[in-house]
Formats: sequence, C-alpha cells, structure tokens
Amino acid sequence: MKLTPLPIPGAARVQSEPFADHRGAFARLFCTEALAEAIGARHVVQINHSRTSAVGAVRGLHFQHVPHAEMKLVRCLRGRVWDVVVDLRAGSPTLLQWHAEELSPGNARMMVIPEGCAHGFQALEADSELLYLHTAPYTPQAEGGVRHDDPALAIRWPLPVADLSARDRSHPLLSAGFAGLHA
Repeated sequence: MKLTPLPIPGAARVQSEPFADHRGAFARLFCTEALAEAIGARHVVQINHSRTSAVGAVRGLHFQHVPHAEMKLVRCLRGRVWDVVVDLRAGSPTLLQWHAEELSPGNARMMVIPEGCAHGFQALEADSELLYLHTAPYTPQAEGGVRHDDPALAIRWPLPVADLSARDRSHPLLSAGFAGLHA
C-alpha cells in the first residue's frame, strides 16, 4: 500500500497494489501497519457499505461532532465515484478547502478522511458501491452536515446533481462567520 498525503492535513490517498494472474486478482484493502502514518493508533470500530443507484446522485457532506468525531477510510468496490473531503477544523490552515479524488475498483484507491472533515461523494456510474471503515461508531445525536452546494465551499461537482436525500438537502449553509469545528 502506498500512502500519498493530500493538500488537506491528515487526508491521504492510499493506493493498493493488486496482484493479478490467470486465476484473477488479490489486493490488500486495509493494513494497520501499512497505514500507521495516516491512521496512527486509531482502530476501525465500524464498517459500512453503501450502494448508490443513480448517476449524478450526491451523498453528503457528513461528519460527526466531538467527542464522536471519526476518521473514515473510503474505498469504491463497484462503479466509480468522485469522493470529496472538506476541512471544517477550527484553526486549520486549509479550513473550508476541499479535495476530491475519483475512486473505482480499477484505480484501487482509498481516501482517508480525518476527524473534523466532512465527507461526501457523487456517483459517476450507476450502482456504485462504497466500503467505509470508521474509527468511531455512528452516533445520531453527533451527526452534522454541510450542504453540497454551499457557496462558501464552491465544490465543482463533475456532473449535475441528479438525486439528493431530504436530509442532505436540509443541511444548513455555513454562516458568514463560520470559524470551524472545535476539537
């Protein structure tokens, strides 16, 4: 596994190195030792799987408030997605900046989303499936979100947004004086 830091501190691209032969292929999807630089002493406590049917659908931008903040490791198992991390951390030099990576089984990439950052994605192919590894369990009362079209973020989604849940539509816009999430 090759780890490449991204412009947002703590965010990283993890490149798996699949082995293929006439029988098929094998790839390591997660290794605590190989990812020690990115995940430190954190432990994966929950694994989730999602399938997004419609091309252009956006899920997110989601995060959990402290003390339930979580690091996410996100990998695409089927289809293609445009995966986005947004820095919402107070005092961060990249506050309100975002970074996106295309994830697919073919490129064998995973994104590391640090605590205090929001995460979302847009499906570039129908029936795209993601695997999420979380360092904290989902806690409904700690849930937070930011609108995908917040002008303060100016995210350039690659496709027109074709589908959005009622919950994601109802996320608030960031206030003019938003100074970030506090740890």
